[in-house]
Amino acid sequence: MPDAIRVLIADDHGVVREGLRTLLTQAGFEVVGVAATGQETVHLTRAHQPHVVLLDIRMPDMDGLQVLEHLRAAMPQVAVILLTTYDNPTYLSRALALGVAGYLTKDADPQAIPLAVRAAAQGHVLLERTVLQRALNDLRLGIAPAAVTTTVDELTEQEVRVLRLVAQGLSNQEIAERLHISLNTVKTHLKHIFAKLGVSDRTQAAVWAWRRGLGE
Repeated sequence: MPDAIRVLIADDHGVVREGLRTLLTQAGFEVVGVAATGQETVHLTRAHQPHVVLLDIRMPDMDGLQVLEHLRAAMPQVAVILLTTYDNPTYLSRALALGVAGYLTKDADPQAIPLAVRAAAQGHVLLERTVLQRALNDLRLGIAPAAVTTTVDELTEQEVRVLRLVAQGLSNQEIAERLHISLNTVKTHLKHIFAKLGVSDRTQAAVWAWRRGLGE
């Protein structure tokens, strides 16, 4: 399958690994390996250079977020999707900050997984909107106030447009397409937005926007 998208599956449960292997193989993907631990995931990713790693969070020796951080630093060309039982807002916030390409829960529609893998391989970000919304609902009530007190008026019109779309759960690529600007321009706007708001990631920026009525 020379043109197939190559996928590596990492989960500490054998039944889950084999179920995912069957699902993805039937969908036309090439499963190049399966891993049961964090260290094994890193090793097999280096060895097989998959397009996408489908990664559990709770694993022995290195958890999924640690693996994600390592892979994004060492092999940024590899897209990583977190597939987890936990829709914990802290996990989601950290995963987004680390550049995750997808975040799905294990009770999602199984057909969402091939769609997420294909989207990740094409450079897009796919999050379950219900997961993102629950995380925002939790975070916007409990997040600590930013050290920098910023008002909406201090953002440019384009920064406000970008921030609204972030709060609605759109990926950088989707924002670029919606606003007819380049992906690098979106990233530059986000860098400026984060600095002005005194936040460190897009989830905190989204919470800030929701608390000021920009996420509706």
